[in-house]
Amino acid sequence: MNTKYDFGAETDDRIVYVRAVAVADLPDEIRAQAGDLRTLYAVHGADGERLALVADCRMAFALARQHDRTPVHAH
Repeated sequence: MNTKYDFGAETDDRIVYVRAVAVADLPDEIRAQAGDLRTLYAVHGADGERLALVADCRMAFALARQHDRTPVHAH
């Protein structure tokens, strides 16, 4: 799960949304990589596109900030 992420072309919309995702709801290949984790955290663009999946919420926020995005929680 250590993959470089392409957050796409630079836009004026700098907000990304972070939400918890149940590993059981993900495709088989992602579940296999998740190991014993039951929850991953998804980073989504304003258009709803999933940009990344990471192991914990802190990592999701850090990843977003590393890409000059402003992360917010989505419920």
